[in-house]
Amino acid sequence: MPGVPMAIELRGLGCTLTHGPSGARIETQPPADNGGTGACFSPTDLVGAALASCALTTMALVARREGLAFGDARASVEKRMTAAPRRIGELAVVIDMPREVRPEQRARLEEIARGCPVMRSLHPDVQVPITFRYAG
Repeated sequence: MPGVPMAIELRGLGCTLTHGPSGARIETQPPADNGGTGACFSPTDLVGAALASCALTTMALVARREGLAFGDARASVEKRMTAAPRRIGELAVVIDMPREVRPEQRARLEEIARGCPVMRSLHPDVQVPITFRYAG
């Protein structure tokens, strides 16, 4: 499988990340509690965002492939850092599932989310509690 080219430029304490194929850009900055301004995503924030977006898109892709009803979903992530060594200690994820998901599909889709590529890439010391909320 071919790699995806990305370019990262450092200016001061912030970085500009450029996705090679699309040219899309993301700015990063250290968090305020670590000497930055906190004006945008920190690199560790992006890990949490990557996890939640990977879980959502993986569920949607599998649902489409298997002919399961799956509408719009939302997720939120709360990142908790450890002090020593400074690293991500926990990414608490809450996923608000679409109304279209039938009760008999829930376990399958939850398994898909918990096994997304980003989740499988995280170090086992990172705690990742995932809560799924269903309407009604």
